[in-house]
Amino acid sequence: MGRAFEFRKGRKMKRWAAMAKAFTRIGKDIVMAVKEGGPNPEANSRLRAVMQNAKAVNMPKENVERAIKKATDKDTANYKEVLFEGYAPHGIAVLIETATDNNNRTVANIRSYFNKCNGTLGTQGSVEFMFDHTCNFRIPAAGQDVEELELEMIDFGVEEIFADEEDGIVMYAPFESFGAIQKELENRGLEILSSGFDRIPQITKELTEDQIADVEKLLEKIEEDDDVMNVYHTMQE
Repeated sequence: MGRAFEFRKGRKMKRWAAMAKAFTRIGKDIVMAVKEGGPNPEANSRLRAVMQNAKAVNMPKENVERAIKKATDKDTANYKEVLFEGYAPHGIAVLIETATDNNNRTVANIRSYFNKCNGTLGTQGSVEFMFDHTCNFRIPAAGQDVEELELEMIDFGVEEIFADEEDGIVMYAPFESFGAIQKELENRGLEILSSGFDRIPQITKELTEDQIADVEKLLEKIEEDDDVMNVYHTMQE
């Protein structure tokens, strides 16, 4: 298995751990998708993807419909996607994806977390190059030959594909291949259970238990922030 498989396995128990946090993130994704492409999922591929993810985390249909309706209100603030980069203790690179309606608040909060936990908030481009920006899709495994599907999907950008007992079939590709893969899967009539984006570290660093505790103290503070969508790092898990 490749890096994407190991990365996904390491994050599986941590991602979307808190259901309330998952719903908050999906809600923001819906607002951004509707503001960008309108409230009709048939004409808005980004909104279709978010609605699939909402279903994957068992978000009630009425919550999704309420979020879409709210997003169409001109008084509803849009969220700006902002990337933060820095270093945790012991030289661990940290990449933080946020969606915020108040950038000054988010900057101040993120900086305070780094300062309190002996980390350093970096400048744009300081650690982003250490991560591969990827997209992923999850489809049911029933009736699919993984090797055959891999050969067929290579032309659309898929670089790694694997079967998971719990997740079905998972595909990973470069970030820019998202649209082409989504369109091809839909054209084939394949159900997309969920999709998304990841930043996979090119190299990871092994730490002692005490050092891991130092890094996790910072990561936990960051992940608890309501503006934070995803946190990636180079610590070996």
